Amino acid sequence: MKTRIGLGHDLHRLVEGRPFLLAGVHIPFPKGEEGHSDSDVLAHAVIDAVLGAACLGDIGEFFPPEDPRYKDADSMELLRISWAKVKSMGWRLSNLDCCVLCEAPKILPFREQIRSSLAQSLGVDIETIFVKAKTGEGLGPIGEGLAVEAEAVCLLTNAEP
Repeated sequence: MKTRIGLGHDLHRLVEGRPFLLAGVHIPFPKGEEGHSDSDVLAHAVIDAVLGAACLGDIGEFFPPEDPRYKDADSMELLRISWAKVKSMGWRLSNLDCCVLCEAPKILPFREQIRSSLAQSLGVDIETIFVKAKTGEGLGPIGEGLAVEAEAVCLLTNAEP
Protein backbone atom coordinates (compact mmCIF):
# COMPACT_ATOMS: atom_id res chain seq x y z
CA MET A 1 0.00 0.00 0.00
CA LYS A 2 1.24 3.48 -0.87
CA THR A 3 0.62 6.49 1.35
CA ARG A 4 1.17 10.12 0.42
CA ILE A 5 0.73 13.45 2.16
CA GLY A 6 -0.38 16.57 0.29
CA LEU A 7 -0.08 20.17 1.41
CA GLY A 8 -2.20 22.97 -0.01
CA HIS A 9 -2.06 26.68 0.63
CA ASP A 10 -3.87 29.71 -0.75
CA LEU A 11 -4.20 33.40 0.06
CA HIS A 12 -6.65 35.95 -1.31
CA ARG A 13 -7.11 39.66 -0.77
CA LEU A 14 -10.47 40.63 0.74
CA VAL A 15 -12.45 43.22 -1.22
CA GLU A 16 -15.93 44.69 -1.08
CA GLY A 17 -18.51 43.43 -3.55
CA ARG A 18 -17.43 39.78 -3.58
CA PRO A 19 -18.97 36.87 -1.65
CA PHE A 20 -16.98 35.30 1.18
CA LEU A 21 -16.86 31.59 0.33
CA LEU A 22 -15.31 28.67 2.16
CA ALA A 23 -15.75 25.27 0.50
CA GLY A 24 -18.77 26.63 -1.35
CA VAL A 25 -20.44 27.88 1.83
CA HIS A 26 -21.41 31.55 1.64
CA ILE A 27 -20.59 33.34 4.88
CA PRO A 28 -22.29 36.71 5.34
CA PHE A 29 -19.58 39.38 5.43
CA PRO A 30 -19.13 42.76 3.72
CA LYS A 31 -15.96 41.57 1.94
CA GLY A 32 -15.06 38.50 -0.09
CA GLU A 33 -12.11 36.91 -1.84
CA GLU A 34 -10.70 38.65 -4.89
CA GLY A 35 -9.56 36.52 -7.81
CA HIS A 36 -10.24 35.06 -11.24
CA SER A 37 -12.62 32.26 -10.24
CA ASP A 38 -15.06 32.56 -7.33
CA SER A 39 -11.80 32.66 -5.31
CA ASP A 40 -12.86 30.16 -2.65
CA VAL A 41 -9.59 30.09 -0.71
CA LEU A 42 -10.32 26.84 1.13
CA ALA A 43 -11.39 24.94 -1.98
CA HIS A 44 -8.19 26.10 -3.68
CA ALA A 45 -6.01 24.88 -0.82
CA VAL A 46 -7.74 21.49 -0.82
CA ILE A 47 -7.32 21.17 -4.60
CA ASP A 48 -3.58 21.80 -4.25
CA ALA A 49 -3.33 19.30 -1.38
CA VAL A 50 -4.98 16.41 -3.24
CA LEU A 51 -3.27 17.13 -6.57
CA GLY A 52 0.11 17.46 -4.85
CA ALA A 53 -0.28 14.24 -2.89
CA ALA A 54 -1.02 12.39 -6.13
CA CYS A 55 1.93 14.16 -7.85
CA LEU A 56 -0.37 15.52 -10.55
CA GLY A 57 0.48 19.21 -10.36
CA ASP A 58 -1.30 22.17 -8.86
CA ILE A 59 -4.42 24.26 -9.33
CA GLY A 60 -2.68 26.74 -11.65
CA GLU A 61 -1.72 23.95 -14.05
CA PHE A 62 -5.18 22.40 -14.10
CA PHE A 63 -7.16 25.67 -14.13
CA PRO A 64 -4.90 28.52 -15.34
CA PRO A 65 -6.06 31.96 -14.14
CA GLU A 66 -5.42 33.44 -17.58
CA ASP A 67 -7.91 30.99 -19.14
CA PRO A 68 -11.28 32.75 -19.62
CA ARG A 69 -13.11 29.43 -19.08
CA TYR A 70 -12.35 29.73 -15.38
CA LYS A 71 -13.52 33.32 -14.92
CA ASP A 72 -15.92 33.22 -11.94
CA ALA A 73 -15.71 29.39 -11.96
CA ASP A 74 -17.27 27.45 -9.10
CA SER A 75 -14.24 26.31 -7.10
CA MET A 76 -16.15 23.37 -5.63
CA GLU A 77 -16.73 22.12 -9.18
CA LEU A 78 -12.99 22.50 -9.80
CA LEU A 79 -12.42 20.44 -6.64
CA ARG A 80 -14.77 17.71 -7.88
CA ILE A 81 -12.93 17.60 -11.23
CA SER A 82 -9.53 17.45 -9.50
CA TRP A 83 -10.65 14.79 -7.04
CA ALA A 84 -12.12 12.64 -9.85
CA LYS A 85 -8.71 12.63 -11.53
CA VAL A 86 -6.93 11.71 -8.28
CA LYS A 87 -9.51 9.03 -7.46
CA SER A 88 -9.26 7.54 -10.98
CA MET A 89 -5.62 6.75 -10.20
CA GLY A 90 -6.70 4.56 -7.28
CA TRP A 91 -6.13 7.08 -4.48
CA ARG A 92 -8.48 7.23 -1.49
CA LEU A 93 -8.72 10.04 1.05
CA SER A 94 -7.80 8.90 4.56
CA ASN A 95 -8.15 12.34 6.10
CA LEU A 96 -8.14 16.05 5.35
CA ASP A 97 -7.23 18.69 7.93
CA CYS A 98 -7.78 22.36 7.08
CA CYS A 99 -7.05 25.68 8.71
CA VAL A 100 -8.58 29.00 7.67
CA LEU A 101 -6.76 32.14 8.79
CA CYS A 102 -8.80 35.32 8.97
CA GLU A 103 -9.51 38.04 11.49
CA ALA A 104 -13.21 38.07 10.61
CA PRO A 105 -15.79 36.70 10.05
CA LYS A 106 -16.06 34.00 12.69
CA ILE A 107 -15.86 30.57 11.03
CA LEU A 108 -17.00 28.34 13.92
CA PRO A 109 -20.76 28.87 13.32
CA PHE A 110 -20.27 27.58 9.74
CA ARG A 111 -17.76 24.79 10.41
CA GLU A 112 -20.15 21.86 10.10
CA GLN A 113 -21.58 23.21 6.81
CA ILE A 114 -18.03 23.61 5.48
CA ARG A 115 -17.05 20.09 6.55
CA SER A 116 -20.23 18.69 5.02
CA SER A 117 -19.66 20.53 1.73
CA LEU A 118 -16.10 19.18 1.46
CA ALA A 119 -17.19 15.66 2.41
CA GLN A 120 -19.94 15.69 -0.21
CA SER A 121 -17.62 16.95 -2.95
CA LEU A 122 -14.96 14.37 -2.08
CA GLY A 123 -17.42 11.51 -1.54
CA VAL A 124 -16.24 10.73 2.00
CA ASP A 125 -17.73 10.66 5.48
CA ILE A 126 -17.67 13.97 7.31
CA GLU A 127 -15.51 12.34 10.01
CA THR A 128 -12.69 12.22 7.44
CA ILE A 129 -12.49 16.03 7.36
CA PHE A 130 -11.78 18.70 9.93
CA VAL A 131 -11.74 22.47 9.56
CA LYS A 132 -10.52 24.98 12.11
CA ALA A 133 -9.89 28.72 12.06
CA LYS A 134 -7.28 31.03 13.51
CA THR A 135 -6.99 34.80 13.61
CA GLY A 136 -3.93 36.87 12.84
CA GLU A 137 -3.99 38.43 16.31
CA GLY A 138 -4.08 41.84 14.63
CA LEU A 139 -0.79 41.24 12.80
CA GLY A 140 -0.04 41.38 9.06
CA PRO A 141 -2.58 41.28 6.22
CA ILE A 142 -4.60 38.55 7.94
CA GLY A 143 -4.76 40.37 11.28
CA GLU A 144 -5.54 43.67 9.59
CA GLY A 145 -8.53 42.09 7.81
CA LEU A 146 -7.02 42.58 4.36
CA ALA A 147 -6.75 38.91 3.41
CA VAL A 148 -7.88 35.37 4.10
CA GLU A 149 -5.59 32.36 3.96
CA ALA A 150 -6.19 28.61 3.97
CA GLU A 151 -4.01 25.58 4.50
CA ALA A 152 -4.95 21.97 3.89
CA VAL A 153 -3.12 18.72 4.58
CA CYS A 154 -4.41 15.41 3.24
CA LEU A 155 -3.38 11.80 3.55
CA LEU A 156 -4.01 9.61 0.51
CA THR A 157 -3.69 5.84 0.33
CA ASN A 158 -3.53 3.61 -2.71
CA ALA A 159 -3.82 -0.17 -2.58
CA GLU A 160 -2.04 -0.47 -5.95
CA PRO A 161 1.63 -1.52 -5.72
